[in-house]
Formats: sequence, C-alpha cells, structure tokens
Amino acid sequence: MGNFCACLAPKPVNKKKPTKRLANQPPVASNSSNRWSRIRSSRKEKFDDALIQEQALAAATILLQQHNGALPFDRSSSLRYPNSGSKKSNQLPRSSSSRARSLTDPLLQPQQLVNQDIRLDDLETNRFVLVHGGGFGAWCWYKTIALLEEGGFKVSAIDLTGSGIHTFDPNSITSLSQYVKPLTDFLEKLAEGEKVILVGHDFGGACISYAMESFPLKISKAVFIAAAMLTNGQSTLDMFSKQADSNDLMRQAQVFLYANGNDHPPTAIDLNKSLLRDLLFNQSPAKDVALASVSMRPMPFAPVLERLSLTDMKYGSVRRFYIETPEDNATPIALQESMINTSPPERVFRVKGADHSPFFSKPQALHKLLVEISKIPSS
Repeated sequence: MGNFCACLAPKPVNKKKPTKRLANQPPVASNSSNRWSRIRSSRKEKFDDALIQEQALAAATILLQQHNGALPFDRSSSLRYPNSGSKKSNQLPRSSSSRARSLTDPLLQPQQLVNQDIRLDDLETNRFVLVHGGGFGAWCWYKTIALLEEGGFKVSAIDLTGSGIHTFDPNSITSLSQYVKPLTDFLEKLAEGEKVILVGHDFGGACISYAMESFPLKISKAVFIAAAMLTNGQSTLDMFSKQADSNDLMRQAQVFLYANGNDHPPTAIDLNKSLLRDLLFNQSPAKDVALASVSMRPMPFAPVLERLSLTDMKYGSVRRFYIETPEDNATPIALQESMINTSPPERVFRVKGADHSPFFSKPQALHKLLVEISKIPSS
C-alpha cells in the first residue's frame, strides 16, 4: 500500500529541545492544474497521455528485471525558482522550496542542477540511503537517484521485504524487524566509520526510526518525508488512528487482505487502484501515476501494529529533519504538524505544492532540500 495512513484499524468482518521556526516562505512561481489534465503551452503539441502511459509501463517492465540502485529510466525533473522573504516566529526552523511545474517533465540538463556548487569533500557524508513507504519500492526514487548521482552523491535505494522486486509475500511478514531486514543488512555491512544520510518516506519513517535505534553510529542524519515520525512505545497505527475520522478518501481506498481467512486478523493492506491518483499523486505527472499503478504492492499489516522501542541514547542521538508536503491527501499536513510538535526535529522544511509523493510531483525541489540538508554542519 502506498502510505501509512491506510493503516487504520479495519472494520470487523462478519461470518527536546524547541528551537525557533521560520515562517513558510511564499513560492515565487506557482501554477495550477486539475487532476485529469495539464495546462499545455501554446507553442507545443498536446501532451499525449496515452503515449506517456505506454512509456511508463515499459519502464516498469524494465524495472522488474533490475536490482536496487540507479535505475535506467529517463531522467526527468523540473526547474527551480528561488524563494524570497522570511518571517520569524517562535517555531522550529523552516525552509520552503517550490518549482514551476514542468508540463512534460523534460530531461534535466547538467547546467540546471542546483548542486553545482557542492564541495563533496566538505560534507560529513555524501552517501544517501533512500527508504520507500508502504506499498512503494525502490523504483519510486528514480528521479531522486538520477539528480543526486548527477551531483556526485552516492545513492542506494532499498527494497524492503515484500516490496518492489523483493519476491517475499507481504502477507507472510509478521514483524517490523523482518520487514526492514534489507535495510538493516545494508547498514550492518557498511565499512567501519562510514556514515549515511537515511531518508524515509511514508511508513518508511517508522522503518528508518528502527534503523536509527539499531545503528545510530552509522547514520549522520535522518530525513523524514511526509513520514511516520513516532515516539517511544508508539505504533504507526496509534499515530494515524488520530486522523481516522477525517480521512474519508483513505477509508474508501484501503483494502484489507486476509490471507489466513476472514476470521483472523488482516495480513496486508492494498489500495484501490482507481483512487491512487487522488490519494497519493494528485499533483504528480500522469506517467508516474501509470508507473505506480503497475508497481505498487500490498503493505504487510503486522509492522503497522508494532510499537517502537526508541531511546534517547541511540535514536535520539541521530539528527532528524522533516520535509512537509502541504498538498498531501494521504498524510494530511495537520498530522505532519502533530508529529513534528510531539517530537521536534532539528529543522523542518516544506515543499510547496507537493502531494504525498514529492519525488514525483516536485523532484527538483525535493532534491534541493536533500542537498541542503546534507550541507548543514554540526552545531
């Protein structure tokens, strides 16, 4: 399933330190679109959605034959426009990023990259590890991988157990440790002294939290993107149950799977494919929606129920950053703010106009923030 909000309890089956926060900065450039079409330039031919969908389906076929890493998709992104103005308030430090919508998501030219001035040798680490959300897979990071690698970063995207091209049956996963094993195996094999920037999206936030508790010395920074950022003793279900009554779209989209029979608890959660665009990709290009529709898999239910054990000595020692997605229909901004206020990270960023999947809807803006976070020195 594509997001952790779908982890609401199913209906019974019959038979630490606060810091100042910068106010959100208004985007210089913005534009609008409805959910079924894109505004076309009068100088270009109409966008051929059928062709784009065919290309995305072909890309998905190639993906299933590949392993994790830099995937052989056409690299696409968008232009970045600088923000201006700031206003201080008694809140966490915040940054905003926005970009003009690229209607056909063209190939990015090297001179357009925002990370041309990066001196990689000055960074604590230049290695990113990307962790997908529930139902997604490493495939969802293809734009982010391309952009970061163009800038000289090392990038690894992990398929968690039963996700992406990992062949395990999601219905057979019984614990969070089993679900995140590909990530913990990766971190365990890192060379002594090597650190990474760990990035988690959606339910991937709970997964990177588990890893932070297990390998705090191997993680330089942790970045939560519209992600479950929990506290000690809390489960993902605990957090998102608070929003159960306000997310009608999620309730309509979620489909509980009962591999052990209807008289036993659910084993996985899937999403109604007809509602994917509205729920997860309401600002994303049609080709990425098509890719997701053939690539997403059910999300195991047991890890959603598991309460995390997080300590200040381990989990609390890793620097945390949060990236908000204000146009998110799956993890509403109010829920994101609630998690931030309950367990304040070092800094909070916001991608203007981003839906639940900013790696699709705002890839360049997301990339800019990841690079910015990588450059933040120790205080």
